[in-house]
Amino acid sequence: MIDVRLKTFIAICQEGSYTLAAQKLSLTQPAVSQHMRQLENELSAKLFVRKGGKIEVTQEGEIVLKYAKRMSAVYDTMLRALKDEKEGLTRISIGVTPTAESNIMAEVLAEYSIRKPGLRITMITDTITNLYEKLKAYEIDLAIVEGNVPAGSLKSVLLDTDSLVLAVSNENPIAKKSVATLADIKKENMILRSAGSGTRNLFVSHLEALGQSIDDFNVILEVDNIATIKDLVRRNFGVSILARSACMDELKKGKMKALPVENLSMIRQISLVYHEDFDRSDILNDLTGLYYSESASLGSKFR
Repeated sequence: MIDVRLKTFIAICQEGSYTLAAQKLSLTQPAVSQHMRQLENELSAKLFVRKGGKIEVTQEGEIVLKYAKRMSAVYDTMLRALKDEKEGLTRISIGVTPTAESNIMAEVLAEYSIRKPGLRITMITDTITNLYEKLKAYEIDLAIVEGNVPAGSLKSVLLDTDSLVLAVSNENPIAKKSVATLADIKKENMILRSAGSGTRNLFVSHLEALGQSIDDFNVILEVDNIATIKDLVRRNFGVSILARSACMDELKKGKMKALPVENLSMIRQISLVYHEDFDRSDILNDLTGLYYSESASLGSKFR
C-alpha cells in the first residue's frame, strides 16, 4: 500500500495546514509532524517552509507531490480494478475538453456504455493542460483533445479533423453569405471562449499570422460554456468562433449558420490520447471504430 507518510504529505498540501490535515486524516498533530520529519529525512529533502505564519511547498516538495499523487492514483486504481474484477465490471475514466464534449463524443460514449453492460464510463471535462496532467498522474485512462499531442509517454489515435467557423444567428445578415470576411466580423459583437482555450488560441494565432490582433475586434463577452455561447449566438446577441463539430446539431436542425472565414484555414486534429501502458486495446479499437461510424453517419445526414 502507499506509504502513510505520503498520504499525510498530500493531505497537508491540499489543506495548507498540519492541523487541518490531522483532522482530515483523524490523526494527532504530533503524528502528522512526525510523518513529515521521517519523510524529509528519508528523502533528504525540505518539503515545506514557513512564511508569514503559513506553510508553503518547496520546489523539492512540488516534485514529491507530483509523484506522490501518481502513486496514490495508481494504488486507488489497483484497488478499484480488483473490486471490479470480483464484480465482473470494467471501469474507465475519460477526460474531454469542453469542445470535444460538445461534439459527437458524448453520444459515442453513451452508445458504447449501452453496448457493453459490464462497462462503466466516467467522463470528466477539463482544460487540455489539466487533462494531460491527469493522464500522466493516472487519474484518468483516456482523453479526447483537440490539437497536437505532446511527445513523451503519451500515445494517440487520430479520430477526426475539425475546423473553426464563424457561428451566426439565422437573423444576422452575414448568414446569407457563403464566406465571412474579417471586415464583416469586426462590425459584429463577438462572444468568445475564454483566453487560454484551444479554440480561442487557434483563432488568435491565425489572426496574428495575418498581422491582425484580437484587440481589433469587439469582444463583448468571454464564456467557458459552449452551450451558453451557442444559445447567445442563436438569439443574435453576437457572433462567435467555434469548432464546426460543436455546432453540428444546431446546423442540422437549421438553428444557426456556420461560415468559413476568408484567409483563415483554422483546421485542427481531434485525438484519443492514452498512456503508453494502457493495456485495453479492445476499448481503444471499439471507441475509435464507433466514433468513425457515428461521424460518417452524422456527416452523411448533414450533407
